[in-house]
Amino acid sequence: MSIVSIIGATTWGITIGRLLANKGAAVAIWTRTEARARELNKGLQQYPTNPAFIKNITFTSHSDKALHNADFAIWAVPAQSLRHTIQQIANHIAPSMIHVSLAKGLEADSGKRMSEVIAEEIPDTASDQICVLSGPNLSQEINRGLPATSVLAAHKADIARKAHELFHAPNFAIFTSDDIIGVELCGALKNIIALGAGMVDGLGLGDNAKATLITFGWAEVTSLGLALGARPASFYGLAGLGDLIATCAGPQSRNHYVGREVASGRPLAEVKAAMSNVAEGIDTTVAAHHLATRLDLEVPIITLIYRVLFESLPPVEITYRFKDGLKPEASV
Repeated sequence: MSIVSIIGATTWGITIGRLLANKGAAVAIWTRTEARARELNKGLQQYPTNPAFIKNITFTSHSDKALHNADFAIWAVPAQSLRHTIQQIANHIAPSMIHVSLAKGLEADSGKRMSEVIAEEIPDTASDQICVLSGPNLSQEINRGLPATSVLAAHKADIARKAHELFHAPNFAIFTSDDIIGVELCGALKNIIALGAGMVDGLGLGDNAKATLITFGWAEVTSLGLALGARPASFYGLAGLGDLIATCAGPQSRNHYVGREVASGRPLAEVKAAMSNVAEGIDTTVAAHHLATRLDLEVPIITLIYRVLFESLPPVEITYRFKDGLKPEASV
């Protein structure tokens, strides 16, 4: 039986915890406060039909208990919180642990991927022990038992095999890849395009316009990813195109929601304050914009989304940009 520590009682972290506990893994989920841990442990009684699940999962605010004897450390905190969270609990991390990142974002200040942050903050951990899980994974559907797939990226085949065995389930099929850079970038950057898709929907521009923005935007994402060392195939697989479709489709996507609300006239700060979960695409847009500038890449869609979010560009300018064929800056 695998012993699993999930760092972060986020929606996705709890979803993965339930999935693994149902498979028989011993799962401890670390929360930031003891009050939150008590609340979630009490909530386990909502699952009386699955006593094995209740037996196999626990919530705790004590990092030493959460990480005790763990074979896997699964990082489920938002991208902007990962570095600080690791620093908080690093003393309880064993060198033998396999690390799995679930966050789909880039660090805003540095533009770094989450596997890079883990490697920097846990220097005793070999980079070969760090994995990434990413794909079209809407938590609500997985919690309902609907079928889903995901990509597990790792540098070494034996680490990929161990992680595959942990996650693979009848309704959660896992495919493996050794393109960690590509899989991570796909998961992070598609959120920017989902923000744009939400803006198009919020402006009522229709599906033709949304398809155009997604197509051109994904070409920009692919170019940026290749410049950062990713492989082209990843952007047209489950972690790329698959996740893009799920995230741009609409109501279950946080990033699509943010884009739609901003386009309707609500200030970004107000939209964020009203949300109980994090829309990773917001900070990732900052990181991607800075990376593209540094690499001297022309990314008009990403730049347009950045300007609407952070430079007070009126969302209606998106409409005018379509009339100009979505060309760089000409109409703004």
